[in-house]
Amino acid sequence: MEKKERPLSPHLGIYKPQLTSVTSILHRITGVGLAFGTGIFIWFLIALGWSENCFDCFHYFITSFAGRLVIFFWMLGMAYHLVNGIRHLIWDMGYGFKIEDANKSAIVVFIISIIVAVSSVCVAY
Repeated sequence: MEKKERPLSPHLGIYKPQLTSVTSILHRITGVGLAFGTGIFIWFLIALGWSENCFDCFHYFITSFAGRLVIFFWMLGMAYHLVNGIRHLIWDMGYGFKIEDANKSAIVVFIISIIVAVSSVCVAY
């Protein structure tokens, strides 16, 4: 019996990511990122209670460019995860299942997440 060469399905070279699949993947990625970002908050709590030198080290990092960048992306991930979670709650109620509704709500999630992240970082600094 001859073995037939069959294509992989769906092949990554021909698969076009959809907006709903991208938002689903980003929701998982931001969840993992928030778990790692919680380490910074824990570092803050430990530094706050440990000593003045330990807090000065934390403060030096968090006010540096790299620290501000980390905080911005942490806030962006938190805002995205929260707003997309609300979107999922709306789906759980049975609304927004049509493709055009799902795509519109995905764009709204991106816009609100960016606005919340930028405004929260601007207020903090």
